Amino acid sequence: MPVEDQYHYNVIRRAITRIDSAQRPLSLDELAKDMGMSPPHFQKIFSKWAGVSPKRYQQYLALDHAKHLMKTRHTTLGVANELGLSSSGRLHDLFLRWEAMSPGEYARQGADLEIAYGWCDTPFGEALAMATPRGLCGVAFIDASGREANLADLSARWPNAKFTQNTAKVQPYIDAAIRGGSVKLHLMGGPFQIKVWEALLSLKSGQVTTYSDIANVIGSPKAVRAVGTAVGKNPIGWLIPCHRVLRKTGALGGYHWGLETKRALLAYEAIQHDALTP
Repeated sequence: MPVEDQYHYNVIRRAITRIDSAQRPLSLDELAKDMGMSPPHFQKIFSKWAGVSPKRYQQYLALDHAKHLMKTRHTTLGVANELGLSSSGRLHDLFLRWEAMSPGEYARQGADLEIAYGWCDTPFGEALAMATPRGLCGVAFIDASGREANLADLSARWPNAKFTQNTAKVQPYIDAAIRGGSVKLHLMGGPFQIKVWEALLSLKSGQVTTYSDIANVIGSPKAVRAVGTAVGKNPIGWLIPCHRVLRKTGALGGYHWGLETKRALLAYEAIQHDALTP
């Protein structure tokens, strides 16, 4: 990734954190000063990333934005999707092709599996990316707990695997995702988890759904709590869009990598959706 893009992503990440923690709307001058930039320069960089001005972005980040999404972008998933562990093709605006590990592979908890990992910049901040020879298997946004805690959290899902730091192997997956290119995913979970993640993969950018909707579409309407657990166990943030799952009330619910990141993802996608809608 170009050095200039890395710099811009770091600026945007800090700006989003500042916006999200503010108790009131912030002026362009205030935000630019906090970023150590002139107002025109900051406005240009921010608008290039988000597609809207910082002022407009703050409107999308309002706390009631999730409730608005539930009223206007809610999908029950059931009509257009046929879930059968055989998904391929264009999914939620990225060319994602995925395969799940076999039950035997899952039971061995990563034994005989080599997983490369590295820290990469994304439009939503730094992320830890992991990949097997068959595809990307993990994306975790780095939160306040830091790199090592995130590495321990993600690697604990496959305790018997061999992990090697190799950013060169994982960076191409992230670069492809950023530019909307083809990305291969290797899903490593139990059959129920895979079914839930498959439902998430069918969600289009700009849409949201609920835990109960997912439970219904996978044929387990009473397993709402188990669905919530499976959503929370999703190891591939952003690309398997667990951030698009809200509570029926329109409340954000949880997010493994922090509600600030979840709000930023939803706001970004809503902006892109609106820009493409006549």
